[in-house]
Amino acid sequence: MLIFAEINFMQKLNLPAYDFRIKTEGQSKQIFDKLRGRFVALTPEEWVRQHFILFLIEEKKYPAGLFSVERGVKVNELNKRTDLVIYNRSGKPWMLIEFKAYDIAITQETFYQAARYNMVHNVPYMVVSNGMEHYCCRMTNASFEFLDDLPEFEG
Repeated sequence: MLIFAEINFMQKLNLPAYDFRIKTEGQSKQIFDKLRGRFVALTPEEWVRQHFILFLIEEKKYPAGLFSVERGVKVNELNKRTDLVIYNRSGKPWMLIEFKAYDIAITQETFYQAARYNMVHNVPYMVVSNGMEHYCCRMTNASFEFLDDLPEFEG
């Protein structure tokens, strides 16, 4: 069964509400990910990711074709996955975004996790969000500066 509406079993986020395609497979729910072109497990973190992706596309006008979801990356010989990387039109990583579930607090460790991934990507912007709180940093050399808002897309 597909549902084309905001669902009420997930937390309302500090992001605009969007209509999603949701289906039930056995005991679990799945949400359609437009970027990956398939249904994925609907976890609290995925709920945040799908809202944030649509926010970036619909409100901020970031080009969806430059998004990469759960891309593999090797950090200190360990295989990891970045939650979302946005590339510029030249194909260079431009923004790295780390998502947490809405009930997980954003901590210094969250920033360290994103910073470890950024050692590989070396992006000018890094974002962490749990759907309730969102933090964006402009990266400069070995330091960073918190921004009040997400930057306009620089292609």
